[in-house]
Amino acid sequence: MRKSLGVLALGMTLLGADAVQAADKTYAVVVKAMDNPFFDLVRDGCQKAAAELKGVECLYIGPSGHTEADQLRIIDDLLTKGVTAMAISPSNAPAVANLLKRRKPDIPVITIDADVLAKDKDVRVSYVGTDNYELGVALAEQLKKAKPGGGTLCLVMGGPAADNINQRAQGSRDTLAGKKGVERLKGEGGWTEIAGCPLYTNDDAALAVQMMADVLTANPKLDAFIAEGGWPQFAPQAYAQLTDQHLDRIKSGGLAMMVADTLPPQIQALKEGRSHVQVGQRPFEMGYRAMFVMHDLASGKKVEPTIYTGLDTCTAATADTCLKK
Repeated sequence: MRKSLGVLALGMTLLGADAVQAADKTYAVVVKAMDNPFFDLVRDGCQKAAAELKGVECLYIGPSGHTEADQLRIIDDLLTKGVTAMAISPSNAPAVANLLKRRKPDIPVITIDADVLAKDKDVRVSYVGTDNYELGVALAEQLKKAKPGGGTLCLVMGGPAADNINQRAQGSRDTLAGKKGVERLKGEGGWTEIAGCPLYTNDDAALAVQMMADVLTANPKLDAFIAEGGWPQFAPQAYAQLTDQHLDRIKSGGLAMMVADTLPPQIQALKEGRSHVQVGQRPFEMGYRAMFVMHDLASGKKVEPTIYTGLDTCTAATADTCLKK
């Protein structure tokens, strides 16, 4: 491995060469950011699968924070160094696809959590993760139930080139508008996206909270947020401080909070009335199933091109029972 990609340079968890060589097969799982608690569960699933498979190592790796260029360098370096198979959650879908087209890897490559663009799907064998469009649909359907008359809306996003987040936003917009292909809500279905939104947080939890606070300062009568990922709630203390200032409006339904993901601090926020709905992904299952998909591919077996891991919709009334066991 080039020294420029050492542990200290990128602040990432990387198994050394000796550990990699000790396994018969090394499956790399390259995530967007290792400071995102969502990916901690992907790691746990990856490690559990590795313990069940014989002679297999889970190489869980990624930039310490959401940095597209660092992720590309990590993928490039792994292809040079050599692993048995690779699962990637692309931060920048076009850039990752272009890298794979240039390198033409001779190992199986799949995507996990986030996919490449439809036009680039030949660069990967399979996708394991959420049906992201349907996640956006589910969030919007819950918002329509909460506010059937429509209103003003702000979407909270991750990185602008993350295809999974863009798919969620499209699902939300289409569902609220009642028609396909809406680029921005301008009154369709009674919903209007306010100026300054969507918010692109680059998966930074603290930034997500600050951006939402700024929006509420400028738009105190905002009707709803849809957070297409869990970023603001990944900073639970900061999110609690933010929602404390607007808790009356949230609990009365004046300000609707529809948020993706169902990590433990998020379920706690739901129980405390700091959100109305959480639509959860299954990151542990993503990491777990991706390992078996890579193992099948490395063994010469065929796999399905798309493997959806499902969703869990949680409300305050179902918070104790809504998650898949």
